[in-house]
Amino acid sequence: MEPVRDPDTGPAISPVVAAALCIKPRGLLTDRQVRKVDALKQGSDAFAEMRRLAMRFNGILRGKRSAPLDAWIDDAIDSELIPIMRFARVLRRDIDAVNNAIELPWSNGQAEGQINRLKTLKRAMYGRAGPELLRARMLPPRHTK
Repeated sequence: MEPVRDPDTGPAISPVVAAALCIKPRGLLTDRQVRKVDALKQGSDAFAEMRRLAMRFNGILRGKRSAPLDAWIDDAIDSELIPIMRFARVLRRDIDAVNNAIELPWSNGQAEGQINRLKTLKRAMYGRAGPELLRARMLPPRHTK
């Protein structure tokens, strides 16, 4: 398969650029990016299919409605795009958790952020400090006395 060329500059569009353009909604694309996306869609049926599936999945997530997810998973599994097929199979395996993540307002982002912060501190101080210094660094000031 012939690489798709940038309509403005001529060299082949890199896979990294193509991947970024594949998931970016059309309304957020610059005029140059729109021309690249159009060239990629014309030059690669796989890119066109992947972008179509990516935009539908984005719509499901942003719309906070999990009802269309089953149809999306079926279409993704029926596509010939191996990474998308694998992703869809993983989603299907844990469909209840995926549906909850889409529809429910709660997130574990705050807890994950605190865990990351604590792990970073622990790694930075490994072997250098006793329990008192670790406690002082990891707990907010009002909890250290």
